Amino acid sequence: MSTVSVRIDENLVSAARAAAKAEFRTVQGQVEFWARVGRAALDNPDLPASFIAESLMSMAEPGEDSTVFVPRSAARA
Repeated sequence: MSTVSVRIDENLVSAARAAAKAEFRTVQGQVEFWARVGRAALDNPDLPASFIAESLMSMAEPGEDSTVFVPRSAARA
């Protein structure tokens, strides 16, 4: 993976540092996550940003940690 240096406002980096610590990410990983959420939000303006963020986080989870979805209608049958 190649990298590139960019200038980012110090306040944004400070916010990313705090969020990264809470989310167990690196500062770089936090900024990248925010960028992915923002891009997805612009591509899907009808979806709430919180839904997009949770969806991206769930997609990053290992498959063995996932639970198969069973609709209520199928569970009653």
